[in-house]
Amino acid sequence: MALKIRLARGGAKKRPFYRIVVAEASAPRDGRYVERVGTYNPMVPKEHEQRMTLNSERITFWLGQGAKPTDRVHKMLAAAGLAEAPVIRDQPKKSAPGKKRAEREAEAASAAEAAAEEAVAEAAPQKKLC
Repeated sequence: MALKIRLARGGAKKRPFYRIVVAEASAPRDGRYVERVGTYNPMVPKEHEQRMTLNSERITFWLGQGAKPTDRVHKMLAAAGLAEAPVIRDQPKKSAPGKKRAEREAEAASAAEAAAEEAVAEAAPQKKLC
């Protein structure tokens, strides 16, 4: 039984409210869960005390039992001081620009540098040789 600490969405349309729950990984997002360990309301200001409520005792218990937080919940727990900061992953190669785009960007950059050098050369006063 693989357990996850994740967000379960509630609230009305365009007015989200999330429960932070411990659930089986195979359970539906808003479906059955083992225990509710907190709430998250993104509609209130960040300084408001009701934006995020956490039951830290139960969260540490479930983390000790092997429950894995999702990426978003891991960031929230790190901000609250209940977990270490998540490791920032590198940019996926899939979203990296292709060869042709990289060539075009390199050509555009070199053209911009050449234009800038030319503008500096023209703007500099030329000395007359008498």
